[in-house]
Amino acid sequence: MSEDGLPPLREVVLKHDLAPKKALGQNFLFDLNLTGRIARAAGPLEGVTVVEVGPGPGGLTRALLSAGAARVVAIERDPRALPALAEIAAHYPGRLDVVDADALKFDPRPLVGEGKVRIVANLPYNVGTPLLTGWLTEAAWPPWWDSLTLMFQREVAERIVADESDRANYGRLGVLCGWRTEANILFDVAPSAFVPPPKVTSSVVHLRPRLAPLPCSVTALERVTRAAFGQRRKMLRQSLKAATPDPARLLDAAGIPETARAEEVPVSGFVAMARALD
Repeated sequence: MSEDGLPPLREVVLKHDLAPKKALGQNFLFDLNLTGRIARAAGPLEGVTVVEVGPGPGGLTRALLSAGAARVVAIERDPRALPALAEIAAHYPGRLDVVDADALKFDPRPLVGEGKVRIVANLPYNVGTPLLTGWLTEAAWPPWWDSLTLMFQREVAERIVADESDRANYGRLGVLCGWRTEANILFDVAPSAFVPPPKVTSSVVHLRPRLAPLPCSVTALERVTRAAFGQRRKMLRQSLKAATPDPARLLDAAGIPETARAEEVPVSGFVAMARALD
């Protein structure tokens, strides 16, 4: 038995025939010290409801419950994992709700109720960016969640935290994350920590919502950034034609030179252009 009184994860995987599926982007973490570190990275969890996506055999789920989370809502689309998660739910009566659903199509808000909610997950690689984008583009802001503590491929993590000082990684994702959150990379996780080991290093990223981001339409910001970074090697006076027939008007309103390129413009500049477009 492990410290939490449940069987080691390797035994759980063998018992329930939970070989990771590549099609589901599954890479399991068996090291409970590491899953505990991820849970602690989300901050004190007493009195907090945690939403977890893709729990698999439940390593991080167990860490979150052991760390004191009042409740965990675990969203899992792989039916093979449900019996293993049911065993954890029985071990922590009334504290784990397992939802058999695709997180891209499921809205957890009706389940979480009032109070602090944090999203903590070792996200499947194939859905991580779409899920993050969805959480950041909700119409209501501040959002229903208090923070995001998420695992991504290192290259995606670098794009999340990038600004105009990091031109190699700065793009649409960096603008969106920088506009509505304060994002930081907390630590890296080596491929050897996973089963099966991926070909890349992973990183845990923490995002906290800005309570009062610069006012802007999400739709307009997406149009401007899509046009600007869609042809990032071109000057904005050219690339922005994909968003408006009059790029000069947007650039003038934002105080940005027509010869600038997308990776040179700070988040505030994109917001100003989006407001002009809108």
